[in-house]
Amino acid sequence: MSLVTLTAAIIFSLCFSASVGQADVPLNQSFNILINKITGGAVGSLENIPKAFVNIVWQVRIPRILFAVFVGTALAVSGAVMQALVQNPLADPYILGISSGSSLGATFAILIGFGGGTIFSQFGLTFSAFLGAVLASLSVLLLSSIGGRMTSMKLVLSGSVISALFSSFSSIIVYFSNNAEGMKNVTFWAMGSLASSAWSKVPVLALVVSIVTVFFLFQHRILNTMLLGDEAATTLGIPLSKYRRFYMLLTSLLTGVVVAYSGMIGFIGLIIPHIVRGFIGSDHKRMLPMTALIGSLFLIWADVLSRIIIENVELPIGIITSIIGAPMFIYIIVKKGYNFGG
Repeated sequence: MSLVTLTAAIIFSLCFSASVGQADVPLNQSFNILINKITGGAVGSLENIPKAFVNIVWQVRIPRILFAVFVGTALAVSGAVMQALVQNPLADPYILGISSGSSLGATFAILIGFGGGTIFSQFGLTFSAFLGAVLASLSVLLLSSIGGRMTSMKLVLSGSVISALFSSFSSIIVYFSNNAEGMKNVTFWAMGSLASSAWSKVPVLALVVSIVTVFFLFQHRILNTMLLGDEAATTLGIPLSKYRRFYMLLTSLLTGVVVAYSGMIGFIGLIIPHIVRGFIGSDHKRMLPMTALIGSLFLIWADVLSRIIIENVELPIGIITSIIGAPMFIYIIVKKGYNFGG
């Protein structure tokens, strides 16, 4: 499947996703709305389209779809980079404790809060979740550097320790909290959702995801070298420890922003790189662009399912990705396909 074909599939999926939901909008009208808004009214007419449809498509669904595009891209690319980083094809973006750090930050914000009038009140949950992700990542980075050179094994072990530690802190907050509504919100956030999407949030998400993704697209030689191992990299004169540290910080930034905005959405960073490797191999020069596009395409359709699978009910998107991703993960294990391909 070529990049052109995938791009066309994403454009069609975007139009289709904008048309379906609790209020269905004809596909041709959704397309006209998109063209009209994108061109500033120069192309297409909205005269015969109900204003309610225009508001639903442009103000509600398009920001949500853009969230799906950028979140899917970020998680898929983070997964591919993380798997090369720790030389483990079963790694995902949350392996270094980013998820537990975000959960701790979100739990703190929801159940304890910052209070009104503080500098943090404007950012609330998003800022807390992101801060928790960064704190967890820095803790892993510090722990894995103790006692000598950072290695992939030390990163994985440090991530497991920090993840367990931060999860226990979250459990303590939940245990001593008397906020029933807050606990419900924590649970919903932990399952992942794009419901908080808005035009005001799109620029930050788009900027971070675009910059970091483009950077990694030009790092394919280093990522390919990581698959060869530390000894091979040393003979080539490439300081993998330095690159691991820098790539980890960037991946943490990328995943932390995504988790802060959309909650916990699992399996994308684990499954999508495997699917791409099955078609084109493990050369990151070809694999990363395909991974980014398929990740966004996957999450767009997962979001469609979350909105239409049960009438008048929106399922958390993390449930959909888990239902699809878990059987695929089991298949990979049964077929012993957990390698980096050719």
